[in-house]
Amino acid sequence: QVQLVESGGGLVQAGGSLRLSCAASGRTFSSYAMGWFRQAPGKEREFVAAISWSGGRSVYADSVKGRFTISRDNAKNTVYMQMNSLKPEDTAVYYCAADISRTVVPRQIRHQYDYWGQGTQVTVSS
Repeated sequence: QVQLVESGGGLVQAGGSLRLSCAASGRTFSSYAMGWFRQAPGKEREFVAAISWSGGRSVYADSVKGRFTISRDNAKNTVYMQMNSLKPEDTAVYYCAADISRTVVPRQIRHQYDYWGQGTQVTVSS
């Protein structure tokens, strides 16, 4: 069983920055790929970014490429997402997720993830 707890969301003006954190339980965190997804009101949950178990590979949605950076600290069982140059369209609930398949290449499909956090709200005002 893996428990994930997100934090770091909030209200920020357009152009600002936020850093999300996701703390994971379990001794095998370092073997999981981790991802961030987001869901805006009335929309499907969509992929944002993912990182391999080692941190050596990461992938991003085109909409956030160059603005968001995913990273992880396996010693702290935590994955982060630094979000810069935020836009109003980034407003959503952000979820972290764990993929326990031991994939080398981080994946982008929602149903490929096994465990989810409760989400943290990010609101970007114009």
